[in-house]
Amino acid sequence: MAVPSDLDLDHLALRLGERLRAARDFVVTAESCTGGWIAKAMTGVAGSSEWFDSGMVAYSYEAKQALLGVSPQTLEREGAVSRETVIEMVSGALVRSGASVAVAVTGIAGPGGGSADKPVGTVWIGWKRRGGYTRSELFHFDGDRDAVRRQTVAAALLGLETL
Repeated sequence: MAVPSDLDLDHLALRLGERLRAARDFVVTAESCTGGWIAKAMTGVAGSSEWFDSGMVAYSYEAKQALLGVSPQTLEREGAVSRETVIEMVSGALVRSGASVAVAVTGIAGPGGGSADKPVGTVWIGWKRRGGYTRSELFHFDGDRDAVRRQTVAAALLGLETL
């Protein structure tokens, strides 16, 4: 999915909220690199209590394990920024909430922390519907820390629209 960097997050959240409300769905977020920005975008919409369940920010390995049930073995073997980790995050968010749909993000927003294998801008996003399949996608966003985080929020919201 291509994500333009100039998307209006407020408009995306409003549009998503209308869809979730119409479907009688509730959403939960599990965020690492965005630090709660996805939840902030959603709860910035008046009436979001009709479709927003909860949000969890799990930055450290320990928080990912305690809040979301991510396996220590997954984190040790694959690292925090991996397909395996984001799948466990999104699944754990659903298990620990009353929501019907979930989104999880983990990535390297920068300016440091990147490597040859996982450069700054590397982000995994996972989406899941309760009782359904898990979808995950790897992104490589450009720009500074704010730009990477903003594009991650936009991609997360756009992906939720397709569940």
